Amino acid sequence: MTAWTPEDQILLADTYALVLTAGDEAHQGVEIGMVVVDGDLYVRAYRGVRSRWYRAARDAGHGRIDIAGVTHDVLLTTRDLTLTLTPALDDAFRAKYGTLADALVTSPEARAATIRIDPAPRPRKRTS
Repeated sequence: MTAWTPEDQILLADTYALVLTAGDEAHQGVEIGMVVVDGDLYVRAYRGVRSRWYRAARDAGHGRIDIAGVTHDVLLTTRDLTLTLTPALDDAFRAKYGTLADALVTSPEARAATIRIDPAPRPRKRTS
């Protein structure tokens, strides 16, 4: 797995929201709040696992994010995230978004719809 650079982590932490597009489709993405915890980027679907964009992210497993004018190809992980990370993620969302976090991202439905976003590996250059 590829890690976010320190510069990317600062940009992600300091920016209010990103636009996530799941899969290869050219459709419009969804603007969503995000947090960085232990160097990893997370978002939550406040409407839960039945949210259209969460299902698209789960099914595709990849996509892109646009943040502050920068686009990254990404991998989207939806499995095995909620049990160990819930307290740290809840705290990070509350610290970044205040009372809005309680209404939008700390409900049981939102916790179940957690996505980790990792930068996609860049293709290696061939050497002759």
